[in-house]
Amino acid sequence: MADSWQQQLELDRQNDAIVAIRLAKSQERITTAPAILIACLYLADLDTYPDPDRQRAETTMAIQSLGAAIQNALLTIYAAGYDAGWMCAPLFAPDVVRAALDLAPDLIPHAMIPIGKRAADPVRRPRLPINDLIAAWH
Repeated sequence: MADSWQQQLELDRQNDAIVAIRLAKSQERITTAPAILIACLYLADLDTYPDPDRQRAETTMAIQSLGAAIQNALLTIYAAGYDAGWMCAPLFAPDVVRAALDLAPDLIPHAMIPIGKRAADPVRRPRLPINDLIAAWH
């Protein structure tokens, strides 16, 4: 997975030092986590529609549902006194993840959630003001 991500970062024309730092930090999060949750999308049981627009909407709803489930898992993990972080690396290397974990071919890895106790308080980005996030129509 690191090889795949490195290729992605290089496509973004990030310099070698930045790529190395990002890879090292990512690998550390993964290799030091006591537990890792792999969230996978499963499309086999979706409703099927004869037209492509509704079928795409059905797939989008499945992706939204997976995202909501991951958010609920993160909140539950935090409420239990642990920390976790949402990593999207499996999206960039689903075949590698499937092979490494011997997952069924119809499971689509979407997220990796390392879980553990934090070593230090993270530096958090400032939140945007709520008025910048909500569009109001009059």
